[in-house]
Amino acid sequence: MSAPPAPIVIDTNRVLDLLVFQDTEVAELRAALAAGRLRWLVTPAMRAELARVLGYPRIAPRLEAAALPAETVLAAFDRASVCVEAPAGAPVRCRDPDDQIFIDLAVQQGAHLLSKDARVLGLARRLAPLGVRVTRGWPAPG
Repeated sequence: MSAPPAPIVIDTNRVLDLLVFQDTEVAELRAALAAGRLRWLVTPAMRAELARVLGYPRIAPRLEAAALPAETVLAAFDRASVCVEAPAGAPVRCRDPDDQIFIDLAVQQGAHLLSKDARVLGLARRLAPLGVRVTRGWPAPG
């Protein structure tokens, strides 16, 4: 019998790497999600943030150049992720309220949190006792 998929929360910058930029840094993450080894957890607020970011002046032209409509990215997000109810606030707080939604969900679910954000990465030691491992890449080193 195989192990259940490990829960993971992925911040918006890493989602862009995964679904828009096809960044090679997330190739193993993409494979793990496709193989069902990870359960990517999201909330409606995370989807709304992605939709907003896809319209940013630095992102929208890249979508257009790649002939990748925002609706296609959001559909891929919906297919690959599992939407859950937004959790209560976690005891560890981030200075950036946009990042807090990822922290709250990771704490509630005891999930791995994947982020490139220095503020989030800086909270790794405070989140570890709450069952959250925070890393920049996948698979996590060590």
